[in-house]
Amino acid sequence: MTRTLPLATAATHPLESFIQKLLGAEALLPDSDTNVLEVVGILKSYGVVLDAYSKNLIYIADHQFLVLFPFFKYFNGEVTLPKLLRHWWHDRINFEYAEYCMKTMLWHGGGQMDAYLDSDDFLQRCQAAIAAKTKSNPVIGGLHRLFSDFLPEQVRQLAYYSALGQFWRVMSDLFIDLSDAYDAGQVTTIPEVVAFIKAGLVAAAANPITYSVEIGGSRYDLLPKSAGLTFLMDVAVPYVEAVFFRGTPFLGTVSYNAQANQISVDQGRFDYGALYADPLPIGGAGIPPTLLMQDMRHFLPDYLTAFYQAQGRGLDDVRVKICQSFQKSMFCVTSASLQGLLPHPADTPDPTEQATNHQFLAGWMDRLATSRLDIVQL
Repeated sequence: MTRTLPLATAATHPLESFIQKLLGAEALLPDSDTNVLEVVGILKSYGVVLDAYSKNLIYIADHQFLVLFPFFKYFNGEVTLPKLLRHWWHDRINFEYAEYCMKTMLWHGGGQMDAYLDSDDFLQRCQAAIAAKTKSNPVIGGLHRLFSDFLPEQVRQLAYYSALGQFWRVMSDLFIDLSDAYDAGQVTTIPEVVAFIKAGLVAAAANPITYSVEIGGSRYDLLPKSAGLTFLMDVAVPYVEAVFFRGTPFLGTVSYNAQANQISVDQGRFDYGALYADPLPIGGAGIPPTLLMQDMRHFLPDYLTAFYQAQGRGLDDVRVKICQSFQKSMFCVTSASLQGLLPHPADTPDPTEQATNHQFLAGWMDRLATSRLDIVQL
């Protein structure tokens, strides 16, 4: 990864201008008519795709519980010949990308949800659900007796299926509402886009994240309300950390050879997320975001399609263009998230609170020094 911006070494942060923008209710993305068109347009299509991802993740969590070979998990319980033919013809949403994000969250962990999934309380609830599920299934019961950690780990993964599905449910509605506000002329600038997203995140911040399954007519609470897990701190923030910042090294772009030392041994130093990605490999084998770009391509608003058509190679490299617009939009979402997470109000007159806010943002700016932040300024 090429370093493009300097790290902090002096009292004034090298990215001080961005810190001041965030404190001033602006954004990490410059305000222009073109950027507004790209960001709102791509978030409209992203919202449609997230709606499908969310429904499927929740379906798998609720109805494919400990089904070891869920051949029809992408069908949401509706298996018909026409749908099967469309699936084989690949005329469908790429739900594999949703699972890629879920597994990235599971792998990186973070937040109270990660801690709760390792607690004795969760393990007891998990064992009760597993006992009910394996009672009439000697094969899976035998598997559990031989490998006692396997099924609990599968249940932890299903909890992430459900949590990410609940998170994307909110984000899908938020992005569609943003598009409607843009169409109505209520949102016309990038700071207004960021303010809209921030308001949505704050409104949903305390939404409880719960997960229950029904087995044999009985209900098993695996993420009970008493665990105190919430939308913002326990799912949204770990999601941003795992998907926007850390990500996973894509096959074909870096060497997995340990002797090559191209991948850090410290997951906390990973910088393969959406804010760092080079859009050019989109379309190549082993690049999971290609699936997302392909899905969004089907739901682009007409004005964004016309914009892409008028640029460069037209629609021949539309997936790369979608990725570039998507990256801009993610800097807006990051701006909204950081402003929403400020320890104190951005306009606080208290010097101590001002210093705390500045230190909070400076820490995040250190991490963005190697991101595509400079590229999206062009």
